Amino acid sequence: MAGMKEIKNKIEGIQETQKITSAMYLIASTKLRKAREKLDNTMPYFDELKGDIAMMFANLETYESIFFLPEGVEEEDDTDLPGKYGYLVITADKGLAGEYNMRVIRDAEKRLREHDDNALFVVGEYGRAYFASHGYQIEKSFLYSAQNPDMDRARFICDHLVDLYVKRELSKIYLIYTDFGNGLNPTAVCKRILPFHRAFFDEIPGNSESLFEFVPSVQEVLDNIIQNYVIGYVYSALIDSFCSEQNARMMAMDNANRNAKEMLDKLRLEYNHARQSAITQEITEVSSGARALRKNRNRGN
Repeated sequence: MAGMKEIKNKIEGIQETQKITSAMYLIASTKLRKAREKLDNTMPYFDELKGDIAMMFANLETYESIFFLPEGVEEEDDTDLPGKYGYLVITADKGLAGEYNMRVIRDAEKRLREHDDNALFVVGEYGRAYFASHGYQIEKSFLYSAQNPDMDRARFICDHLVDLYVKRELSKIYLIYTDFGNGLNPTAVCKRILPFHRAFFDEIPGNSESLFEFVPSVQEVLDNIIQNYVIGYVYSALIDSFCSEQNARMMAMDNANRNAKEMLDKLRLEYNHARQSAITQEITEVSSGARALRKNRNRGN
């Protein structure tokens, strides 16, 4: 059994660690709340934008654009498109978030194995370090976007990816991130952000009659709006990923606090046992000493 001093040092060490995990839990919960507020304040604009795109489609009999799959190509048949596929993978800048990072990375590795000609783009230092250390070629890393997602960072990312897409250097762009959902079971998802399928917007209910005049044409206005919609899509994914990261970190820190409490309970019990043994040993030694003194006196008499 360990000595009382050693046990006491362990207890103090765990208590100090518990202070850190509790602080990290509070910080993560604050960041999560602020991020959700930011997303809730921004996304109505992009929801309306999606409705406007659907309204424009209602006024177009035919529409040929680089931003959409060709007419006659079904959503599930997009795997037949030739060319290089771009994958934008969103991870965190650091760990201590349970399975959050590896869940996305495993999904990304699966997608990269399915197609030979790929271009990998990474958000987050954790993902960059992982892919670099495992021999993957990274086309570009977007620094500082994981910890502070905002519209400007989303626009910077999209400008780079859309430029490659318009130049035909990428035939498709996928977004791999963690969908926060209701927060109970965040999951890694892979969604194609370019090209879109017209059915994605045709399913939106609303008024099909346009009350606007589009200059120079509906098609050119639509091409421009689609690029703005992609920015909103990526921004939403950045916020979702950030919320998922903070939620995972809260759960990890909560589990750490629970484990620390269990360890403290066991150590305190062990400390009490050691203390009781020490007291019993002292009492035994005192009693033995007293008996020895009495025997010596009796012999002297």
